Amino acid sequence: MTKPSKIPSSDEAWDSGQLGRDGEFASVAPLEDGFEQKLDESLDLQLISIRLQKSLIEDFKMIAHLNGLGYQPLMRQILTRFVECEKKRIVREAVEEKAKARKTG
Repeated sequence: MTKPSKIPSSDEAWDSGQLGRDGEFASVAPLEDGFEQKLDESLDLQLISIRLQKSLIEDFKMIAHLNGLGYQPLMRQILTRFVECEKKRIVREAVEEKAKARKTG
């Protein structure tokens, strides 16, 4: 039996799944009382309930699978990107309005 060659640790190796996805080295963490609550608090997460079309959820699952993610983390990423872009747009428009008011006033 030959020993597999060592994969150098790099961001790319982790992102591609070369490192960190081998089931041989994974184990299920013991569930303590309040584990989910502690996890949510440490990640600053809040459980919500939302109704979405089944086809939309299936699309999220397909896209997430293609990107090596779960669909809920993908949804969080998408919502975060949207909110960041909208906040920038709002600030940009406010600055433009203020500049326009200075020119006319």
